[in-house]
Amino acid sequence: MTVTAGFLLEYHTFAETVALAPDVASFLQLHYPQLTPEQLQAWQTAAAIRLDGKIVRLQQPLQAGQVVSVNLPAHPEAEVNTDWQLIWQNDELMAVYKPPLLPVSRTTRNLHNTLISLVRRQTPHYNAHLLHRLDTETDGLLLIAKNSAADCKWKKQLSTLILRKRYHANIYGVPAWQQKELICALSERIGSEIRSQMYVVDETQPTLYPKPKQSHSRFRRLAVKGGRALIECELITGRKHQIRAQLAHLGHPIVADKIYAHQGYYYLQRLALTRQQQEFTDAEIAALGGPHHQLTAVALEIQPYAGQKPIVLQLPWLD
Repeated sequence: MTVTAGFLLEYHTFAETVALAPDVASFLQLHYPQLTPEQLQAWQTAAAIRLDGKIVRLQQPLQAGQVVSVNLPAHPEAEVNTDWQLIWQNDELMAVYKPPLLPVSRTTRNLHNTLISLVRRQTPHYNAHLLHRLDTETDGLLLIAKNSAADCKWKKQLSTLILRKRYHANIYGVPAWQQKELICALSERIGSEIRSQMYVVDETQPTLYPKPKQSHSRFRRLAVKGGRALIECELITGRKHQIRAQLAHLGHPIVADKIYAHQGYYYLQRLALTRQQQEFTDAEIAALGGPHHQLTAVALEIQPYAGQKPIVLQLPWLD
């Protein structure tokens, strides 16, 4: 993942946001509430603010359909796939497709190139909120609340809003089973070389697992090709790294999983390369199995309307 110095921060204007913030200064403050008048003035003095590519004054009126941009020449931002897609929406919620390697929220390497930041900048929903999360490398469907009121409402009812989550995983090896249900406790492990790694708790050594949580998944083998298998995974619970850790425990880690495949070698190698400001070589990516692990959130069954049939959302290209 390449990190570049200098970043162009772009905000799209819509009738809804222009009604609330009719000029450049108020529009930027709507999107960037922590901005001080001194920072805004410094941006204007440095000719950093543009409207449709042209230098503009802060008092410039706005119209829907324009692009306000701010050049941040000293800001480093990792290059990621920003091609998220809207899959479904109603007045309060939107379901979007997150591409692999796009973080859902800010990280040490990405402050602005995140899913939630892109949604806020590229839609009228400048105060949108994540209702749940996906790992950075996992792609697929994610639910977002369009504003703070919707976020407050639905986060309290998330278990009744999201009825089912289904994933597809490409795994190493071919399971002997056609279907498998796994109920187990997951926890980090004291002394693990990878601190974020989750383990199925060994009940003979309970003191090694500080915060075990019960997890429950259902797996179904869909296809087999070239010594690998495509597995459908249904989450009954939603624990950290649940699918990844459970499949690794079953002897079938997900293809290109840096933590759970290859004994974690590529995760540790990536940490070393990051410290040296280097990247994986093409040969290392090929040996790993690809640039990201092959796990996709393919379907959500949701109940946004009480008393009506649930809505099944799935990635349209899988129909």
